[in-house]
Amino acid sequence: MRVALLTEGARPHPQRGLGGWCARLVDGLREHDFELYVLAGRAGSGIAGSPRGRWLGVHELALWGRRPAGRAPGTLGRRRYARAYEELVRALVVPGERAGFGAGLYRLAALAAEDGALPAFLASAHARRTLERVWRGPGADTSAGQPLVCDVLVAADLLEQCLRPLSASWYGTGPGGLGAADLCHVVGGGPAALPALVAKRLHGVPFVVTEHGLHLREQYLGYREAPYRWPVRALLLSFFRALTEETYRQAAILTPGSAHDQEWQRRCGADAARTRVVHEGTPAVSRAAAGPEPAVPTLVWAGALEPGRDTELALHAFARVRAELPEARLVIHGEEAAGGYRVHCEAVAARLGVAGAVEFAGRPESVARAWEGGTVIVFSALSQRSPRLLADAMLSGRAVVSTDVGVAREVVGPTGLLVPPRDPQALAGACLALLRDEERRARLGLAGRLRAQERFAVEPVIGAFREIYLELVSQWPAFPAAGAGGAAAAPPRPFARPAEYWLADRRGAGSAGEGGAPAGAGRAVVTVGAGAADDEAADGGAGAAADRAGALAEAV
Repeated sequence: MRVALLTEGARPHPQRGLGGWCARLVDGLREHDFELYVLAGRAGSGIAGSPRGRWLGVHELALWGRRPAGRAPGTLGRRRYARAYEELVRALVVPGERAGFGAGLYRLAALAAEDGALPAFLASAHARRTLERVWRGPGADTSAGQPLVCDVLVAADLLEQCLRPLSASWYGTGPGGLGAADLCHVVGGGPAALPALVAKRLHGVPFVVTEHGLHLREQYLGYREAPYRWPVRALLLSFFRALTEETYRQAAILTPGSAHDQEWQRRCGADAARTRVVHEGTPAVSRAAAGPEPAVPTLVWAGALEPGRDTELALHAFARVRAELPEARLVIHGEEAAGGYRVHCEAVAARLGVAGAVEFAGRPESVARAWEGGTVIVFSALSQRSPRLLADAMLSGRAVVSTDVGVAREVVGPTGLLVPPRDPQALAGACLALLRDEERRARLGLAGRLRAQERFAVEPVIGAFREIYLELVSQWPAFPAAGAGGAAAAPPRPFARPAEYWLADRRGAGSAGEGGAPAGAGRAVVTVGAGAADDEAADGGAGAAADRAGALAEAV
């Protein structure tokens, strides 16, 4: 099948990158054709880590910088744009009209598809006047402060950039059009979900959303230090909150990277029945375990040097460990993420009298080398949003002690020691218990490595998305665009394509699938409703599955 992969490149707040996850997904699902759609930071910024030979096609849209060229709408068109834009803005600033966000968003997308004048309208004085009138009008929420003229100008510019995907040239059923995709896969959420929402609205294409670290949560954290006044921050956060809610409402399946993120999504309105945890796989599971422990009892701490990581807690706990084990050392790996925080931590170490036993080692050559240099690995964060660093530490085979926050309990489980946050005595006691018990360290280290290898291997991730893709195309109308032309158009027909269309390897024979799309290649695995895997196993596996596929094709 043809899958449209939608993601973001770099953004100012916070910086994001394509990374290697998308590449691993595409390499693992070679039976499908992937087309990449990237919302980049600026025009010509390039797409990091994405060789173009891997994709059926690569499309890029700049979110920041100079707006796309295009003519301004006429008088009638400007009025239609203004009504749709006003509805969207009212949903952002008037508490009683939140439900109008989706309607305003889709109306803007439909108008942009008609004449392509949306970028010019959003950058016009008419749009700024509409924003000012609604934002400063009766009923608007100004708890963050009364917006000034400068706030209106800044907010109008930021909204224009956030709404650019609505006017992308990606829609339609021709080559490179999202309407020709069998499904969309949004990686990261946020503005990357806008094209998927429009494709579903205009063409009925279902979409999956994968978030490794929730986009909305990152915006709340990032906008605390954004260079805008509070009214602008409140407006933009309202936009991202409304976009997140609409995305969760319209997505066919949500795949958060942890149960912790899943709970956040549910609090934002996600349907539990359409949410499945798929852990972020890492190729580091094949890495060899760390070698022999250092001769001196050593605690290793790694992460960004910032207050949220609470390096001070590790220092206070180490002072207690040092009082019991004078030969113990603490090695801190990481770069400064908050100005002056490293100097502050060095002063804390000096005040506690352990400066000579604490090494600020900076950025390590690799995290694997950092873990090798420790006897016990320590995490002291106030919030543990991502499982990546914890899982990587467990893969080293060293015993782990962590504060019981965020995803720590889910990732570490019974294979490490969890202590309350901001409790140096509890953290010191856990570290001392492991430093004094070599057999327990070895047992927990091995158990943690096996747990991380099982949960964060790449193969289960690939298998989970293979099943999700097949489930969606088996339950969704086969030609959804056919029913988008109004009442006179033919209604969509579920199961109009036989199962062999998706599963038979017909590329080698040079044949094409129905509608001119290439048929998917790969193994003949059929998923027919719930419990199909158990039925296939009982009936003889692949042979029974092939018989069912033939029977289904004849029935259709």
